Amino acid sequence: MFLAAYVLTHTSCLTSFTRCVTARVPTSPGFFLQQASASAYTAGAISIHSPQRSLTKSVQDDVFFSVDVTSSGVHTIQWTFMSGAVSRTIGTWQPGVYTNITVDYLSRVQAFDNGSMGLSDLRLQDAGFYVVTVTESAGSSKDAGFVLKVNEVLYEDLQYLAVSALVLACLAGLLMLAMWLLDKAYRKIVAWRRRKQMPEADATELQRL
Repeated sequence: MFLAAYVLTHTSCLTSFTRCVTARVPTSPGFFLQQASASAYTAGAISIHSPQRSLTKSVQDDVFFSVDVTSSGVHTIQWTFMSGAVSRTIGTWQPGVYTNITVDYLSRVQAFDNGSMGLSDLRLQDAGFYVVTVTESAGSSKDAGFVLKVNEVLYEDLQYLAVSALVLACLAGLLMLAMWLLDKAYRKIVAWRRRKQMPEADATELQRL
């Protein structure tokens, strides 16, 4: 009888403890959904995929920074250029909402909804680092960097040298032609003066006779 009373007492305590724990743990489906969302968010809701991070182009070429941005919420894309002590914003846009390109790049930049960016008519000054920053409305952000190398076109230098050589050759030809004409004119003047002086010399000799 004593053993039965002991078991009954502990069973009642265990039942009360179970009710207490059940009362403390929320059973609402929304709670578990919020917890799952929070776990996915902290694990990284922003993804930036790019097939190539290092690019090499020539002057006056076009370059395409290919990225594929995925996000669990509304996000904003921003591209920034950095080279040495220089750091400037290229543009900021929200896919399907707005696009804001700075004045320096307005005529050369094309923005895409997936985060990619096209830059045309490259210059030597465009060489450097390019960073794309994806920021969600909740405040989280993620970056991805690219390196762009811009080479000077060799044939332009050769073309410049060829044109310069042609101009110098033309100038040398004109100078030689001018010298030849001057020499010819000088000879004609000398011959004309000699012909003009010859009768006077004959007259002087006749007078002496």
